[in-house]
Amino acid sequence: MTEIQITFDCADPGAQAEFWARALGYRLQEPPPGFASWDEALEAMGVPEERRNDASAVTDPTGEGPRLFFQRVPEGKTAKNRVHMDVRAAPGLAGEERMAALEAKAAALVALGARRVERFEPAPPLAGGHIVMTDPEGNEFCLD
Repeated sequence: MTEIQITFDCADPGAQAEFWARALGYRLQEPPPGFASWDEALEAMGVPEERRNDASAVTDPTGEGPRLFFQRVPEGKTAKNRVHMDVRAAPGLAGEERMAALEAKAAALVALGARRVERFEPAPPLAGGHIVMTDPEGNEFCLD
C-alpha cells in the first residue's frame, strides 16, 4: 500500500486544520518530540512569529486515514475543485435513513463554518443521494 497525504492550499492553515479535525474526528498533528507545543518548536527552529501559520496538519487518531496538510498560498480559490473529498457520513444506510444521517452531519458541519450547497436525492439503483458542501474557505466536498 502507498501512503498518501491530501494537501489543501488555503489562506488560514490553522483554521482549516481545526475545521477538518472536528469534521472528521481527526486531531491536530503533534509537535516534534521534545516540544510541548508547535509554538515552542517553531521558536526553536527560528521561524518568525508571522510565519507560524504557514502550514498545519491533522492526522487520523486510528492511523488508518490519510494525513491532511494545509499550506498558506497567496492567491484565493478561483474555480471549482477538480478533486474533492467525500465524507462518508452514512455508510451502509439507504433511503430516508441515509438522507437523515447526511442532514444531521450537514447541520453539524454548518455549525463549524461549512456551507451547504445542494442536496441530491437518492436515485436507485446507482445513486444513494448526497449533499454537496464547502469548507470555510470554499473547497467543495460531499457528504456521502
